[in-house]
Amino acid sequence: MADLSEGQAAPDFEGKDQYGNTVKLSGFKGKKVVLYFYPKDNTPGCTAEACNLRDNHSVLLKKGFVVIGVSPDSEKSHRGFSEKFSLPFPLLADQDKKIMQMYGAWGEKKMYGKTVTGVLRTTFLIDEKGIIEKIIRKVDTANHTEQIL
Repeated sequence: MADLSEGQAAPDFEGKDQYGNTVKLSGFKGKKVVLYFYPKDNTPGCTAEACNLRDNHSVLLKKGFVVIGVSPDSEKSHRGFSEKFSLPFPLLADQDKKIMQMYGAWGEKKMYGKTVTGVLRTTFLIDEKGIIEKIIRKVDTANHTEQIL
């Protein structure tokens, strides 16, 4: 598991979005990136987080941010989730968990008192030069945009 910190270069990644398009971090040089990792499409917390980012998308764009979501769900699952909630940003299918492992967003966590391995809900704010500006590890799904701004 990667142990990234603020001020480090963000690892470049490549993945397929909900429409089969290839998305690379390096393709966003000159823009600020909100890279958020979430456990599962169509679950209450993940839906709240995605809809908060959707509802504030124009504010984020005005501040120079692009939003990219990543979870281990398939492109097909992402497409359904994205269309159901009119999400205006790419959701990357990371079924082999490569991107999540690069960013330390896959690992052990406590769920209902048990230790399980899964997605660690985390958001990385990456600046125009590809440097990690901020890491949000305690995500408030309903008010995530406020945390970002």
